[in-house]
Amino acid sequence: MGESIAPDEGEHLATGWEPDLPAADTLVRQAVLLHASWPAAVAAATGRPWRRTDDWAGGFLADRGALSNPFVLLRPPRDPASVVSEISEVVPPTSPFFLVSPWQEPDLAPHGLVLLGHPPLMVRLPAHHKLPVREGVEVVEVRDPEDLAAAERVLVEGYPMPDAEPLSPGDVLHPAILGPDTRVWLARVDGEPAAVAAAHLHGGATLVEYVATLPVARGRGAGAAVTWSATLADPSQPAMLIASDDGRPVYESMGYVAVERWSAWLRPAT
Repeated sequence: MGESIAPDEGEHLATGWEPDLPAADTLVRQAVLLHASWPAAVAAATGRPWRRTDDWAGGFLADRGALSNPFVLLRPPRDPASVVSEISEVVPPTSPFFLVSPWQEPDLAPHGLVLLGHPPLMVRLPAHHKLPVREGVEVVEVRDPEDLAAAERVLVEGYPMPDAEPLSPGDVLHPAILGPDTRVWLARVDGEPAAVAAAHLHGGATLVEYVATLPVARGRGAGAAVTWSATLADPSQPAMLIASDDGRPVYESMGYVAVERWSAWLRPAT
């Protein structure tokens, strides 16, 4: 028989969710920290409330919109009731918040949240790709207020986020978010705004967010064009996103791979 191996008494065995572990300890940890960085960065840039603890991170980005106020669990919650209570201190009951958990346990329904589903986390490792060129489609990186306002309108109308109306400029895409770590691309089809996508860079990875195409422009390649721009914001690092089951085949065609399913919870507004 072989010699048994056991940890030394008092030795800590890493779970992968310790706060002091490097972001790139695993791809999943990298994805968790990347998704958590996004709402905190947007809230900080726009002067909105946000918070990060050892257990969760997120921000209060908008007064309305079911998916407007994202929060992310950073490790399996030891006290789910406290986590929900703490987040509720950031987002008032008159507004909803969206809680993403990399785990399917615990059940948060007893704490006032509604399970929306288990969307796939998708990752594309660095690989060369030439940006597609489609006839009649022009992609620009957003750098001025006019393009940002057009991108915001496409996002609201194409996502869709009907409960985000009536919309004032800056409610969803505020000029303060633009910078080296957060970038936005706008596609025009035959000169008209048609598709939008954003990239947020953090911890050695790229988060692809806010992908939307207007219904009248679908099938022209505008959505794929801006998604590629966001995916390759830094071609040397992996790109990550949470997909819908309907959108999964599109991302798979771009080289994204489903890693695991997360849990999406909603606390409705009252």
